[in-house]
Amino acid sequence: MAEARKSTLWLVAERAGVSIASVSRVMNGQPASQRVTERVRAAAAELGYVPDATARSLKVGRTEQIALAVADVGNPVYVGMMHEISRVVTKAGYRLVLSSTGANPADQIDLLVGLNRGFADGLILSPLRAPEELGAQLKASRFPIVIIGAVPPGVELDNVRADSVAGMALAVNHLVEQGRTAIAFVNGPVDTTPGAARRNGYLTALQALGRSPGTQVSARDFTYQAGLKAATALLDKDTPDAIVCANDLLAIAALNVATRRGLRVPDDVAIVGMDDTDIADLANPAITSVNLGATKRARTAAKLLLRRLDKPDAPLRSVVIEPTLTVRESS
Repeated sequence: MAEARKSTLWLVAERAGVSIASVSRVMNGQPASQRVTERVRAAAAELGYVPDATARSLKVGRTEQIALAVADVGNPVYVGMMHEISRVVTKAGYRLVLSSTGANPADQIDLLVGLNRGFADGLILSPLRAPEELGAQLKASRFPIVIIGAVPPGVELDNVRADSVAGMALAVNHLVEQGRTAIAFVNGPVDTTPGAARRNGYLTALQALGRSPGTQVSARDFTYQAGLKAATALLDKDTPDAIVCANDLLAIAALNVATRRGLRVPDDVAIVGMDDTDIADLANPAITSVNLGATKRARTAAKLLLRRLDKPDAPLRSVVIEPTLTVRESS
């Protein structure tokens, strides 16, 4: 009878001097005061209460889970990253927990608060925006974090990022070499890290060639539906002979809007995307795209986090993945 009772929340609650509801909250990683959390964990450890992975972490000090937080799980770039990270961490004995935070930093901050309660051993975060509030929460976090993308000012974390400026230069230079003279730009939101970097790359590349910028429009976000509206607005204003887009979803949107208007791609207008995802190759015509090394970024981030978990005091690393251009029928 006594042995059976040891497997119940009741006995842990009795030993800790708290309610069963409090024990349940702690075991499930839900909000609880530090005092209650410490008492429940101590009681559970003394009694050998290990009902699941969360409770098991009371004994071994780890959940054996790694969290990945991205803006949009429907974006093929993030899907590819997820698969690559999962492959690396699973091989090392961890489970991958996926979270879609959107582009809202508040959701990312909420996630960090939750993870600090012991939901996971580490986090790989790919933020679209990096405000001061997010930076403050990152600095206050008590577990390893690796950033895919730009690190907020004043934050020192392992990170891996793409060189969007160099990538945009590849796209613009290719179009100029093809004889294009009016190169327009369909971007995502310019208040995001990739949006700002790709706009900077577009302007820098044209300036280096002594060319004036073409018509620029910014989509509401980096999705196909937002791209349709942005490309429509662009072609309502202008008739460029080339359009460079901030990602492949926007490029496919621009392709569809152009063809619906009777424009031939690439004869009348060339189109170049970024990310070089599978959908670029599946489009008709297939879309020329800049490969920003999403798979390499994901694999590198996973390895950096595993390294940090194994060696907490290891020197910080910042890795830049160089882009390449995949030329297809759209240009």
